[in-house]
Amino acid sequence: MVASVELKRYTKIIILGLIWESTVGIFCRGKSTELEVFSVSECDSVDSNHFANSDNLNYSEINSKRVSLDRWNLTSQKLIDSFPLDPIKENYVRQVRDCIFSAVQPEPFTSAVKLVAVSKEVVEDLLDLDLSITETKEFIRFVSGAQILPGSVPLTHRYGGHQFGIWAGQLGDGRAHLLGAYTNRHGTRWELQLKGSGKTPYSRDGDGRAVLRSSVREFLCSEALNYLGIPTTRAASLVVSNDDVKRDQFYNGHVRNEKGAIVLRVAKSWFRFGSLEILAYSGETELLRKLVDFIIKLHFPLINVTSSNRYLEFFSQVVTDTSYLIAQWMSVGFAHGVCNTDNFSVLSITLDYGPFGFMDFYDPNFVPNTSDDESRYKIGNQANVGRYNLDKLRNALKSLLNPKQQLLTEHILKGYPDLYQTKLMELFRAKLGLIGHDNNDDYLIAYLLKEYWAIQDLARHKKFSYWIKLYLSRLNRNKLDTDEARKTRMENLNVIISFKGVNPRYILRNWMAESAIKKSERNDFSEVRFLKKILRHPFNKQTEAEDAGYSSRPPSWATELRVSCSS
Repeated sequence: MVASVELKRYTKIIILGLIWESTVGIFCRGKSTELEVFSVSECDSVDSNHFANSDNLNYSEINSKRVSLDRWNLTSQKLIDSFPLDPIKENYVRQVRDCIFSAVQPEPFTSAVKLVAVSKEVVEDLLDLDLSITETKEFIRFVSGAQILPGSVPLTHRYGGHQFGIWAGQLGDGRAHLLGAYTNRHGTRWELQLKGSGKTPYSRDGDGRAVLRSSVREFLCSEALNYLGIPTTRAASLVVSNDDVKRDQFYNGHVRNEKGAIVLRVAKSWFRFGSLEILAYSGETELLRKLVDFIIKLHFPLINVTSSNRYLEFFSQVVTDTSYLIAQWMSVGFAHGVCNTDNFSVLSITLDYGPFGFMDFYDPNFVPNTSDDESRYKIGNQANVGRYNLDKLRNALKSLLNPKQQLLTEHILKGYPDLYQTKLMELFRAKLGLIGHDNNDDYLIAYLLKEYWAIQDLARHKKFSYWIKLYLSRLNRNKLDTDEARKTRMENLNVIISFKGVNPRYILRNWMAESAIKKSERNDFSEVRFLKKILRHPFNKQTEAEDAGYSSRPPSWATELRVSCSS
C-alpha cells in the first residue's frame, strides 16, 4: 500500500535527499566526473603544456577544428549590409540617430594580458577551434581586442531602455564591441562580442572597462546556466590585465583600483527589447521595421517574413519564450538582478550578467543587487517585471501594427501569467517526481515553498508530516507510476545520457563566486577554472566538489556578501 509505514519512511528519505534549502537547487546523485585543470596563459609567454585536452565527450573529430585563426571566417558583413552605419567615425560620447551600429575599434590594454580561463565547449563546439589555439599569442591578442581579424569590422550597438521603471533614453554598448559573426560546421551563426574592451559613443560617463570581479562572475554564470539547460549567452574566454580600473563598488565614496578584464561573449544575437525601443521613441519607424524584419528572418524561421501578421506573431513568440525563461530562472533560484528592458533579449536568452544571485535559501524577497534600493527586481517579482518589459516591447511595436493588431497584442500579453504559471508548475512537478496534472498541484508546491524549509531542518518542521500526507496522496493518484521510476526521474539518472536533469546538486552561489574572485585578485585563478568544470556537470555528484563544500549549507560569512551594479 502506498501509504504504508515503510513507504512513508522511504519517501521521507527521498525528499530529504532531494529538496534543497532554496527549494529549487535540489540534490541529485550521479557518477563523479573527472576535472580538467587549465593553467594561466600569458600574452608574452605561452607554455605549450598550459591546456589539457583529455575530455573528448561529444566533440567532433580533430580534423574538423582549426588550429589557426588563418582563414577562420569571422565577418561583420551581414550587419553592415542590412543597416545604415553611424556616419560619424570619430569615437566620442554623443547622441546617435538613424542607425543601429557605430563602427568603433576596441581599446587594447596597455599592460601585459593573461588568458586565465577558457570554455573548451564554446571554443571547440561552437567556434570550430581546436583548444590548442588558445595557447597562441594570436588568440590571446584576438580575445583581448589587440588584434582584429580579416573580415571583422568591430561594431557597437545603439539601444535604449527602461531602467528601474524609468525611460533612460539612449544607452547602447558602452564597453562592448561586436567583432562579427561566425557560422560553424553545423550551420549555426554565432555573434562574438568583447565586453570590457574600451570606450564607445555609448559609454556616457563610463570608462569602457569591466573589472575582474564582475568578469569572473559573468564567465562562470553564463556557462553554468547553459549546463543547467537555461537559454543564455555563452562565454568563450576571460583575460585579465594589470591596467588599473577605478571603481566605487558600493557607491559610498570608497574608490579603489581594480584589475581590468575582458570576456569574449558568444550569442546568436545581441538584440534586446531596448534595441526596438530606441527606434520607436526616436520616431525612426522605417528603421524599426527593417530591424524587426531582420530579426524575424534570421531568428524566427517559423514566421513568414512577408505576412501582414508577422509582427503580431513575433510578439506572441517573445511573450511565450520570455515567460518560459523566467520560469526556468525561478526553478533554480536565479535572480537576474537588473531586469531592465535593455537587459532582456528578443531571443529570450539570459543576457548581461551584472549583480545576479542564486538564493541560498528560499526567500521571495531575495534581492541580489544592493543598488536596487526599492527591491524592484527581487526574485519574487521577476515574473511581474517580465510582463512589464513585454508591455514596453508591445509599445515599441505599435507603429508597425494596425489598430486591430494593437488590440490583439494586448490580448496576447494577458496570456502571459498563465504561460508562466504553467511552465513553472511543469518544472516543479518534475522536481517532485510528479506525473501529469492535478488541480491541487499548485497548492502542494506553494505550501512547500512558503515554509522556507531547509534540507537539514525539513524533517523537524512542524508541518512536514502534513505536507508528506499531501505528497503521498498525490503520488497515489498516479496508478501506473512506481517508486523506482520516480526515484530515477528525481535523481537525474538519465543525465548521463541526455545531459538534462531536474534537480541540480551544484549552482553558482555567491559565496562560491566570491571565493574564486578573492583568489583571482591575488593572481590565483585555479578556483575559477575549478568552478567552471564543476558547474559543467551540475547534476552529477563530484568528489572534488563535495570536498570543497559546494553542496553544503553556505558558510556563515556568505550572509555578509553584497553585489552592486558597479562593474
